[in-house]
Amino acid sequence: MASLACHWRKHLLRCLLAAAGLTSWVQATPAQAQIGSARYSSIIVEASGGDVLEEVNADQPRHPASLTKLMTLYLTFEALRDRRIALDQAVPVSAHAASMEPTKLGLLPGTRLTVEQAILGLITKSANDAASALGELLGGSEDRFGQMMTLRARALGMNHTTFLNASGLPNPDQWTTARDLAVLSRRLINDFPGYYRYFATPSFAWHRQVIANHDNMLRTYPGADGLKTGYTEASGHNLVTSAVRGGVRLIGVVLGAATNPERDIHMASLLDHGFEQMDVPVMHKTVQMASRVTLISTARASEVTRPSHAHAANWTVQVGTFTSEAAARAAANSARREAEAGEARVEAVKLHGKTIWRAKVVGLTPTDAQDACSGHRKGTCMMMKSGARQVASR
Repeated sequence: MASLACHWRKHLLRCLLAAAGLTSWVQATPAQAQIGSARYSSIIVEASGGDVLEEVNADQPRHPASLTKLMTLYLTFEALRDRRIALDQAVPVSAHAASMEPTKLGLLPGTRLTVEQAILGLITKSANDAASALGELLGGSEDRFGQMMTLRARALGMNHTTFLNASGLPNPDQWTTARDLAVLSRRLINDFPGYYRYFATPSFAWHRQVIANHDNMLRTYPGADGLKTGYTEASGHNLVTSAVRGGVRLIGVVLGAATNPERDIHMASLLDHGFEQMDVPVMHKTVQMASRVTLISTARASEVTRPSHAHAANWTVQVGTFTSEAAARAAANSARREAEAGEARVEAVKLHGKTIWRAKVVGLTPTDAQDACSGHRKGTCMMMKSGARQVASR
């Protein structure tokens, strides 16, 4: 596809790099271009017919991280369509599901949530405990559900994908490719148009919390209406996005980016280029972000306001002070996993002749900062805006 891309002069740099198999990302702004790591992959697909507009390393094996939840949701939507489960059906929470590492809703063993709440938890917060609970509901056990996921993936044509859990938490034997994820995304959109709307959910109410969707593309890219983010240390920052303009729907997959902003900027650039190839005018980034978002609580909706500057990554969270560096680092890493963004840091401080360690995560948006604090008791996590005296405790 590199020869096709070369028809577009202003994308010549990306074309040359893609032909060499070296592309990581090229920003929409011309100021910078960066070559990425060996774990980078991407693909842009026209959703209706499946034509590939651009690809780099699309068949190379990659760890899926939370993009795994796309298959968990596919099997959930399939069970809903076949009336084997219902949206208001209770999902039991086992000790196994409750024990999942962040990001999570904080489900307790022996409690229940509805299928719809679990769906919203997966889509907005990428909740690993809710994913595990759904897997146990549908498969009897998460191990069995992993087998079901892999069998269904192969039936869909995802020939290089193996799933072993419902959430995408690290497993060295869990693999996929950018092309396979594009196949899965097309099937989610085409097979379940009634349930696909959940992917556009910007936030949902859960136990006095408003949980914002991790997918910034919904707020910043005109025409974007889903699908999913994902991150682990092994996979890097991953994103699958669907966007519609001028009656044309494109699906983009970016795997292995170094940061969330890099991932989002690169995805926007790839989608812009794809729409140009389809003769769809590009909508410039001067388009204002929506000032109001929909708040979905189970089947009911209301609205909450969000400031237009909400996504500047200039917030820090402090998740506690500790008597040992190891404990502080563990707390910082845990909060960083909750946010799926930022950088975990540990700061040594002298107090009354003794050394204590502060656990922090820096480089967050306000939404990311709220996610980072979500796993900590009220009052023990502080949100601070860089360059300002604005502090909030949670």
